[in-house]
Amino acid sequence: MPNRLQHAASPYLRMHAENPVDWHPWDAEALEKARREEKPIFLSIGYLACHLVSCHRTRNPSRTPETAALMNEHFINIKVDREERPDLDSLYMQATVALTGSGGWPMSVFLTPDLRPFYAGTYFPPTPRYGLPSFRQVLLGLARAWKERRDEILSAAQEVISYLQQAGRFESQQPLSLSRLDEAESALRQTYDWANGGWGAAPKFPQAMALDFLLMRYLASRDEALLRLVRHNLDAMAQGGMYDLVGGGFHRYSTDARWHVPHYEKMLYDNALLARTYLHAWQVSGQQRYLRVCLRTLDFVARELTSPEGGFYSSLAADSEGEEGKFYLWTTEELYHALGEESVLFNAAHGIGERNTADGLTLRRALDEASLAVRFTLDPQTVAAKLEACYARLFQARLERPRPETDDKVITSWNGLMLAAFAEAARALAGFETERQAEPVSELRSAKTRYLSLATRNAEFLLTALRPDGRLHRAWRAGQLSGPAFLEDYAALILGLLELYQTDFQPRWFVAALDLADEMSSLFPHPSAGFYDTPEDQRDLPLRTRDLQDNATPSGNALAAEALLKLATFTNRPDWHNQAEEMLGLVETLAGRYPTAFGRWLQVAHLVHSQRQEVAIIGSLHHPQTQALLRAIWSTWRPTAVVAVADFPPPPGSPPLLENRPPIDDQPTAYVCEGFVCRQPVTAVEDLITSLW
Repeated sequence: MPNRLQHAASPYLRMHAENPVDWHPWDAEALEKARREEKPIFLSIGYLACHLVSCHRTRNPSRTPETAALMNEHFINIKVDREERPDLDSLYMQATVALTGSGGWPMSVFLTPDLRPFYAGTYFPPTPRYGLPSFRQVLLGLARAWKERRDEILSAAQEVISYLQQAGRFESQQPLSLSRLDEAESALRQTYDWANGGWGAAPKFPQAMALDFLLMRYLASRDEALLRLVRHNLDAMAQGGMYDLVGGGFHRYSTDARWHVPHYEKMLYDNALLARTYLHAWQVSGQQRYLRVCLRTLDFVARELTSPEGGFYSSLAADSEGEEGKFYLWTTEELYHALGEESVLFNAAHGIGERNTADGLTLRRALDEASLAVRFTLDPQTVAAKLEACYARLFQARLERPRPETDDKVITSWNGLMLAAFAEAARALAGFETERQAEPVSELRSAKTRYLSLATRNAEFLLTALRPDGRLHRAWRAGQLSGPAFLEDYAALILGLLELYQTDFQPRWFVAALDLADEMSSLFPHPSAGFYDTPEDQRDLPLRTRDLQDNATPSGNALAAEALLKLATFTNRPDWHNQAEEMLGLVETLAGRYPTAFGRWLQVAHLVHSQRQEVAIIGSLHHPQTQALLRAIWSTWRPTAVVAVADFPPPPGSPPLLENRPPIDDQPTAYVCEGFVCRQPVTAVEDLITSLW
């Protein structure tokens, strides 16, 4: 008989609905039952996309009737999708690390009925091994302790909560100084892995936020060593392995230090962050290969992670047919069957020998087009065309395989990140008519149109389906909503809407961003500085968290600081600017020492310490001269600039930046300002370029 998870929106929860354990979702009914029956809570936290033998193996011990009976008799059992409840995941992961010294998923935490953690682990085997007790032994031991030594458990649980409260106390110091940015840049230079690319050893994670920070620093200093570092890392990742050469998009991380063998799940947020970084690298360097990676990544999301309603799905699982990565692996026999004689060139390009690999291998480029051209007596353009044709044929062959499972819930914050990526890519491609473009003009025009359409539909969907009652929600699936949104959801959506406004200049996106900012400020304020992660009317946690560190996704507070700073630039609101600066003080000592853990914060700090460009263009968006002025702005990445456009007089809801800016001689006119103090308005593209510092 199915348990209560059968009605959950989360695919991860629903996959446990047939389990003999009496699983509850995290809701008022389950929490009240624990209090009423005075039973401890067994909390299991995981997510769908993770590899089967790690994240989902906790299904196996509890499938035995004996183990399930123990769980049902002695505990209130609650299953949580960490992607739906990042607050629970963050709090109880901190507790797990405090109790065990390490963390991971699946995460198993035992709580008192008032939600204080007292015992935790990641995986308990069905039988004792490797020094770990069996899951059954853990259950029996804790049930006995709850009955016989409850006072000790309650005391230990309070110690854990007290520790977490103390660890979460951050007081704002002086704003993050320019010297701290220098310190962070120096640390990133010194710890960079020039042998393989990236930072750290295996497993190696992409650091899109740190790379964007370094690109910002390059634009400010023109230090070519910084650009070489960024390009080296982007090239290392784009060679394949972690990057899907056949279908586009990035896997979660590399299991080795060389980016060769990935952890095969594909997450929406990774692809949003990395697509923008490759886009920025193309805008800064002019190297077409970065644009191609960006376009193929966005096309992957458009093709495989986009709902009919306009939302972006969360992820593709790592497994298919019960094996990790099987969807992406190839044997030499399969390659020959799909490619025929072209497999000789293809195998050379990817360093594949003649011996058949029965278990399959992950494709990774070993030789570039120039080297292959010499080897096969071809020109590089022909080599590139042949390889692209091979990838297309492999893509068609791969369509016949069973696909990894899609987690088709729509998460607001991740959608905000991807909304920003599509919107920014659409406007960056508006400058494709310059001479440095090597991609076909028609292809880029088509991509620009498609990306803007996807961004627009996504924004409309988020502002309606995820905000049906005027209050933003965290997640949606098949018409079913999860609970209220968190800080990161508000901040990411605000930033996505601001990027969309700066692409199509429809005031409704700016108005929505302002409304969300006001709502964010009222729901999440922290008494000292910044914001709590959870809204003030959410009462199902023993304490409210304020997680400052950037993890796989940016910190909600970092996103909020960036949102306030950009809104302040559009509106001339010094209070929002000052609040963002004050928030930077929360990480003043940490960001310089641990730059890969505070990459988004470092970007915000760079904006604070830079000359920000406020560009107001008065003129019809359809006027050729207005478009020419915009192309001049979009000809490179300008992270310190915000742009507003409207005809005269600006329509209601337009940013205040456009107020009192009349056109000159009835021509589209650009005002370049700083702190709402403007230079002489210009109408010629050449003069605008001169005005942009």
